[in-house]
Amino acid sequence: MWYNLMPILAAAGEVPEEGMASMLSMFLPMILIFGVLYFMMIRPQRRKDKAAKEMLKQLVVGDRVCTIGGIYGTVDSIKDDVLTLAVGHDKVKLVFARWAIRNKEELSISNDAETLV
Repeated sequence: MWYNLMPILAAAGEVPEEGMASMLSMFLPMILIFGVLYFMMIRPQRRKDKAAKEMLKQLVVGDRVCTIGGIYGTVDSIKDDVLTLAVGHDKVKLVFARWAIRNKEELSISNDAETLV
């Protein structure tokens, strides 16, 4: 008999407490999954992106950097979003977009040629 009155009560806005409990138990796992995903995936990625943007903003002439293509060089000049890197012993000039810089290197990287005998 109670089940026959459920559509009438729902239309009138009087949902019994069992209905609210079942709705809560249905949505609670989805809410928990979203919360876990946010704290384990989304939030750390946002922090990483923020740190990368800050590093790109603070680049100055003379910094040793590595590009996303794996080229190590020294920042020779900066104009807006374009960097000129000096690469190798001959100081070859290469032009890169600012976003193409992966990270700022703390150690000096040199690639000395070895003679094979």
